[in-house]
Amino acid sequence: MIFRQWVEPLSSTYTYLLGCEETGEALLIDPVLPVWERDLAAVKGLGLRLTYTVETHIHADHITSALRLKREVASRIAVSGVDKLPCADVALWDGQPLLMGSVTLVPLHTPGHTEGHLAFVAGDKVFTGDALLIDGCGRTDFQNGDAATLYASVHKKLFSLPSDQLVYPGHDYNGRRVSTIGQERDRNPRLGGERTLAQFLAIMNDLHLPYPKFIDYAVPGNTACGACPPELPSHLQPYCDEIQQSKQG
Repeated sequence: MIFRQWVEPLSSTYTYLLGCEETGEALLIDPVLPVWERDLAAVKGLGLRLTYTVETHIHADHITSALRLKREVASRIAVSGVDKLPCADVALWDGQPLLMGSVTLVPLHTPGHTEGHLAFVAGDKVFTGDALLIDGCGRTDFQNGDAATLYASVHKKLFSLPSDQLVYPGHDYNGRRVSTIGQERDRNPRLGGERTLAQFLAIMNDLHLPYPKFIDYAVPGNTACGACPPELPSHLQPYCDEIQQSKQG
């Protein structure tokens, strides 16, 4: 399997490429709109063709490039079936693999950050989105998030994976790129070690995080699979990219 990890610096979002050496197909997990040309050029540079874009969840901090990439190269948009997005081509369900040549991507329904959140297992890797971050986790105070649900998702679904399973998160704000299930199970300050549910709830209730500055534009845009919101304030324009007519129609 061909594998690459890229970062979009403004939102500190990781995008992951998985490619099949046999068929030349590729998929992108959590692509970000402002850097769609970078990602597509990298896919082509590896001699691959983009078949799927796959989302871990409906993001609140950036706009996905799924729709733009579909317009450019006819890639298919795959999202959680729980979210029921009319713009999606493929509905992903817990435990039902997405097959792409020799690549098998197994969705794990891991709600709590958002209701439809998915993590993905591919061989010795797990792409955890915002459910499990390195030494942390995503917030649970919007988009039908729930701290108790997230605790159960991580402990029952993710921490049950092998200790040496490589953890690739949706974000990291300190430049860290990979962890392991064993490390997070043992050392994650919010969810690891002997942390009880009551302790986790207290931690999450005491975060007092500010209202996400892009959420009112990102969620509608991502519910439409990457439609750039109209009348975007100028100070938020870097999070998006004006979608023009595709060169391929």
